[in-house]
Parts: sequence; structure tokens; C-alpha cells
Amino acid sequence: MASKKVQLNPEQKRAVDTIEGPLLIIAGAGSGKTGVVTSRIANMLNHGIPQASILALTFTNKAAREMEERVKEITGSKCSNLTVSTFHAFGVQILRRKSHYLGYRPNFSIYDQNDQLTCLKEASRELKLTYEFQELKDLAFFFSDIKTGRREWDNTNDQHKSLYQEFLEHMKLYNAVDFDDLITLPIELFENFPDILDEYQERYRYIMVDEFQDTSLLQYHFIHLIARRYGNICCVGDDDQSIYSWRGANYNNIRQFEADYPHLQEIKLERNYRSTGTILEAANAVIANNTNRKEKALWTEDSDHDRTIKIVNPDDERMEADFIIDRIHELRATDNITFGDVGILVRTNSLCKNMEDALLANNIPYTVSGGQSFFQRKEIKDIIAYLRVITNPDDDVNLLRIVNTPRRGLGKKALQVIVDTSQHLSCSLYNAIHSLVQGQNSALRPNTLNDLQEFLELIESYRELFEEGQTDLAQKLRDLYDSIDYWGHLVQEFAATANEKAAKYRFDNLLLFSDFLERWERNPDNLEPTLVKWLNRITLTTKDEGESDQGKVNLMTIHASKGLEFDHVFLAGVEDGIIPHARSVAESKDMVEEERRLFYVAITRARKKLFITHCQTRRTMNDTVECVPSPFLEEIPKELLEHIEEGNYNLSEEETADRAMASMPWNK
Repeated sequence: MASKKVQLNPEQKRAVDTIEGPLLIIAGAGSGKTGVVTSRIANMLNHGIPQASILALTFTNKAAREMEERVKEITGSKCSNLTVSTFHAFGVQILRRKSHYLGYRPNFSIYDQNDQLTCLKEASRELKLTYEFQELKDLAFFFSDIKTGRREWDNTNDQHKSLYQEFLEHMKLYNAVDFDDLITLPIELFENFPDILDEYQERYRYIMVDEFQDTSLLQYHFIHLIARRYGNICCVGDDDQSIYSWRGANYNNIRQFEADYPHLQEIKLERNYRSTGTILEAANAVIANNTNRKEKALWTEDSDHDRTIKIVNPDDERMEADFIIDRIHELRATDNITFGDVGILVRTNSLCKNMEDALLANNIPYTVSGGQSFFQRKEIKDIIAYLRVITNPDDDVNLLRIVNTPRRGLGKKALQVIVDTSQHLSCSLYNAIHSLVQGQNSALRPNTLNDLQEFLELIESYRELFEEGQTDLAQKLRDLYDSIDYWGHLVQEFAATANEKAAKYRFDNLLLFSDFLERWERNPDNLEPTLVKWLNRITLTTKDEGESDQGKVNLMTIHASKGLEFDHVFLAGVEDGIIPHARSVAESKDMVEEERRLFYVAITRARKKLFITHCQTRRTMNDTVECVPSPFLEEIPKELLEHIEEGNYNLSEEETADRAMASMPWNK
């Protein structure tokens, strides 16, 4: 496979050629950041730096895959020893090798938010505490903040200390970790076991961090521990695009990086390869109002396709949606665009409903980011729970999910006996079931004991099947469906409504799930396709990983749009109280600047055309409120804006036909 030469502008080339020492690359929106990162890795390899010495970290699995593929394309090499990963996946890699130092068994489970809540609920029951579901969710967020250092114990919250400790003990008993642990536990290893830190410092002598503005203080500390010995660390980011403070991101890490590496070099990438000059001029004008930022001004050599940004002020949210639908149809007729060229961006999920209704009513195919993940469907989670128990029988959360799914005649009393036995013997629920089945004076009825014995035999038989040979995993999974008669379970679930179609739909999802596994295990890049690795891949899979459908309009929040770009962007609901969001601003005045960064991100998603809508009235709950345009609109130079008056939303039929004819290939 031949290597590929990449064209670089002078600033990009300087960034690519600087491979020794600390480097800060301030990469503006659309400035070719990914190409610079991948070309820099390729350049390091060309200079004889071993693949195994390079660590490249980013934030999504999709971005990591794209980075790795582009390095392979540039170098013409398989790059099998190169580590390109997300922070969390890198944490898993460390813990798989070293977690026994902290008292974990190798095949620990990674709990998602739902599993955490179940575990937290069990911990609260242990202490005979009762919480509503929302209270448990709030406590889970609070405990996450405590664990990651975003909050501290004080006299307003220390009443929750005992539950926090019980929760941690439950997690350890279940041999489980959560997403926070994937960062905090490697740090604990590095700080408490110097030999382990020494090993990773010597292994990874060259480090690159993408989307640096999205790192938390903890993530920066994590990577700084490894990098500080040799100082060959390159951080790539843009403080103007830091929009995730609510999940711990801290753009001040750029300042901390400068303090920790005072002799670093800084390179700014300001040439934009995405948007028109008009869009960039508007974005620059808006973000210039923020303080304490790296000065930069995006520019482009491309001539404008459209000299103005269109502003529309419809009566209400229904007319807003109608305008967007009409304009999409118009662009399809006049500019020959595909639905996939369109992005509809909103500040909050609540603004999506009217858009969805309008898209559905007009038979326009669309995709909504943040919808229910395939892996979060009940039937999929049930089977994943079986697989987790098969790989880790001490996983109490997932065992509780499956021990009576499909129904095995276990009532509440039987489950309570199992839980009580587990607590009395200080063992997992699985071992408690073993003890009850083998005991002479069990408190359970003979029929229940028989059912539990069959359950144990099922789990043990599949443990042997999956361990005896790491091949045909998908077929073994399909056999599991039959062994537990999940089809019969679905039919029974929908018997009351006689809806066999719904049962079939759910079972088809399971067949698709096994197909996913089959494709994964047959992938030649998977040198060691094991069930444990598959399960961890599922857990680490994020919502943004799905392949985008180029034939669908993209409806999403601004947060979800980061890293994406569309020829034509409709930015809806640009009203005071929505952006900047009233609740965010109420929490902290500093949040106004983050809301402005969010607006800046939204503007810079557009390549060719940008439409902004703000309603005169909007229905919220059961009230209709008067709307005021966002103050951010005042920050865009007036000469860049074209206000479309009501009644002039659409072109005439004759004008639309003329422009459609002009766009035909034979007229170009």
C-alpha cells in the first residue's frame, strides 16, 4: 500500500514538522485539524519514532477510528502497534492489565448509567434508605462530581457519605467500574504504584491530545502524569469551541498546559476550509465578545456562495417549522441538494418535536441525534445482561436483570432470600444461589430450587462454550436465544395485546445484534475477538458512532453537532432564554460566554448557507409566551444579515422553476 501525500498550508506544515517538545496547536473551526493531527503522526513515523511509542487520544470512538484510518492511508502501513484511542478506552486498556493492584478481578464489568442507578438503589436498600427515581439520579450525578473532584464534601451534603461508601463497596463487590473510574482508577494506579507510572512513561514518549478544550481537569492530570518525563506532548484544540463544562470540560486546561510546559511552542490554524467568508465574518464578530480567549480570526480564500445570512421571524414554532420545510424543498429544487446536506440545529431537545412533526408530515426522511441507542433497547439489554453474567457471574446488577427474565417463577420472596443469603455470606448473588441450591435446609421451595439449578446450569454451560474456543461467537449467541426461549418470552409479553408484530420486531433486533457480533468477530483487524472485548466495545460505544445516513435531514442539538458540518444549516429558536439558555445563565454569569461559544459552534457548522429563525411567540407547556430575539444576534454585523419578511418566505412557482432549470447539468 503506497503512502499518500497531503497538501498543507505553511502553518499546518509547521505544526506537522514540530515533533519534539511540548506543542499547543490552536485549531479554529474548519481549519483542517484532523489532517494536521494525522499528518503529524505520519511524520513522526517517517522520522523513525516507533509506533508503540505514540499515544493519540480523542473523545469519541468515531473520531479515533477516523484518525487511525487516515494515518493508515497517509503512511500505507497497517499501524498495528499505534495507540489511537479515546480517554476512556485507554483507561480500560490500563485497567485490564493492572486492576488487580487495586483488588479487581480481570473481567470487571463497565456499568452504564442505568446499571449505576440499579447499583445505587441496592446500596440504598442495604442502608434501609428510600429514594424516588429522580432523587437517585441526582445522587448519582453528585457522587460522580465527588469522585472526579468537581465537588467536595461539606456540611450541606455530608449526610450522603454513608450511601456513597456503600455504593463504592457494592461496585467493588460486583467487580464493576463506571465511566468515571476509567479515568480515576488509572490515576490511582499511577500515583500509588510508581513502577506502573514508570512503565507507561517509558512506553509512550510521544503523546497527542485532540479536542483538548474538551478535557476535564482529571483527564489533563491523567495524561500529564505520563507526558511529564519526556515532555513530547502536543495538544490540539480551540478554546472558542469549549461547550461541555456541564460534563467537566475545562477550557482553562489550555492555561494549565502553558504553565506546566512554559517553553512550549504555539501554532494557530486560522485558515478555514469549510465556510463562506460571510459565515466566518459573522462567527468572528460574535466570539470576539468573549474575554480571556486566544485571539484568532478565521479566514478563507473561497468566494462567497451567498453574501448574507437569512434571518426569519415567524409567528410561532409551527410557522418556524413550516418555513424550514419549505426552504428545504426550495433548495432541493434550485440547488439540487440532498436531504443529507441539511442540518437543523436547536439549543434544547424540547425544540425538536415541532420539527419532527413537520418533517414527518412532509415525508422528509430525517435522523435525530440523541435518540434511543440500539443497545439501550430492552431486549438487547436483556441479552447483554446474560452475556455479562456469563463472563462475570459476580455481576449482581445484571444477574438481577436476568434471573427471572424470561420468567422462572421467582417471586419477590425468593429474590429476597437470595439477596439476604448474599449479604449473610458476604458473597455475590450468583454464589448465594449456589449455596441455596446445594444447601440442606433451604428457605426456598423445591420447585424454585429446581428453577435456580437450571439457571446455574445454563450459565455454566455457556461459560464453558464461550471459553473453550473464541470462534463462532455469533452462533453461540443465537443458540442462547433458543436456550432461554426469548421468542416465547416476547410472545408472552405481548399476549395481552395480541401484538405478534411487536414481538417479531423485537426478536428481529436480537438477530441484528448477533449479526453485528458476527461481522465484528470476522473483521481481520480484530486479532483477538473475545466476548469480553465485544462487551466492552458495546459499553464504550457512544451515540455519535452510528454511520450518518446521507439521505436524511440531520436534526440535532448544537452540542451534538460539534465536529460536524453541513452545506445548509437552519439554526432554530434563536431567542433570549433559549440561547443563551436562561437556566444556564442563572447558575453562573460565566455561562454567558459558554452559551456564546455554543452559538459560535452552531454558526461554523454551515458551509454555504445559514438560516436563523426566532419566533414572535412560542408555546411552552400550556402557555404561550412572547419571544425576544437572542442578544447574540445583535453581535452579528447588520450588513451580513438579510431579514426575510413574513409572506416572502417562498419563491414564486415561476422563480423556483426557472432556478431549477438553471441548475440542470446541461445548463452549466
